[in-house]
Amino acid sequence: MELGLLYSGGKDSTLAALLLEDFYDVTLLTAHFGVSDDWKHARETADAAGFDFERLECDPDVAREAADRIREDGFPRNGIQLVHTHALEQLADRSFDAIADGTRRDDRVPTVSRAQAQSLEDRHDVDYIAPLSGFGRSAVDALVEARLDVTVGPSEEIDRADYEAELRSIIAAEDGPEAIAECFPDHHQTYVTDVR
Repeated sequence: MELGLLYSGGKDSTLAALLLEDFYDVTLLTAHFGVSDDWKHARETADAAGFDFERLECDPDVAREAADRIREDGFPRNGIQLVHTHALEQLADRSFDAIADGTRRDDRVPTVSRAQAQSLEDRHDVDYIAPLSGFGRSAVDALVEARLDVTVGPSEEIDRADYEAELRSIIAAEDGPEAIAECFPDHHQTYVTDVR
């Protein structure tokens, strides 16, 4: 069976791919809004992990709407949720038997409710799988420590193919780089460099 996994090149989505590879033919797809070329780093990570990789073209208007929402809210949660929901819809429109993401049980964003998952499945005749939904952060960190080589750093310094990178680019281009600090709290991201 064919499975498409939303992929950022970070530890959660890489771990999700490793958990699913015994059961599915996994293709990693990075949602891309045409704003930056950060997806190239995800391709490198997918190659290092031994998975097929594709870009998932998404609607740039959704990214701009998400950036507007982030500016209006003053924090990224609702904007990131908007682009994740859009990316799942785009992925579900592809010809996969199942779709997945790397969301964990304790993620604040993005999240997928049971009702949202069932709606995706019913409308697109596809299975939605969240292999990390039963894992908390400490369990994920222990599994990552055992299997992955990871670079960790401040979000603005890690080149990763996640929604945040493109949303930051939109906001910086429209409002200047200093506007990013007003909307995004300081936090660290991960980038997988190899699989053990």
